[in-house]
Amino acid sequence: MQNPLVMTIMGRDRTGLVESIARLITEHSGNWLESRMCRLGGRFTGILRIHVPQENEEALVKALQGLHAQGLDVAAYPDRIQPVPESGRIAVLTIVGQDRPGIIHQISAALANQKVNVEELETECYSAPMSGEMTFKAFARLHIPEACGVSDLRAELESIGSELMVDISFSEK
Repeated sequence: MQNPLVMTIMGRDRTGLVESIARLITEHSGNWLESRMCRLGGRFTGILRIHVPQENEEALVKALQGLHAQGLDVAAYPDRIQPVPESGRIAVLTIVGQDRPGIIHQISAALANQKVNVEELETECYSAPMSGEMTFKAFARLHIPEACGVSDLRAELESIGSELMVDISFSEK
């Protein structure tokens, strides 16, 4: 029987980090399913989902914890609970504008007030090509519950966008 695991990974960035994790997974007959990994502030960070045979799970987790000696912290969590799908819709939210503190806080507060679940969030800051000012960009995949008034949510997001002087695009899939 294959057991699903979700792992978090963090360590000082260096060549070979992904290979060391992949090697241990393969040595324990595991299968790499999906991941998101990147370098943030000089640190290698990531999340990873795998399947591993039940009889190899404990040994794999112990081996992964052994990577701490190489400066890599890995935590593995069982992925045994299958959430019951809620009715609702999927929406995409993008935000682009001059960077300032509080953008994500204000947007996430509006979403939480409407019981909207953030299923995926990617953000970045970069220097604008012409002005050199820091530009903030975010992409979010949202689960909108049936009870959410989408027109009210859209109006609240547009109000926040105007207040923060950022462009907000909200579209249902």
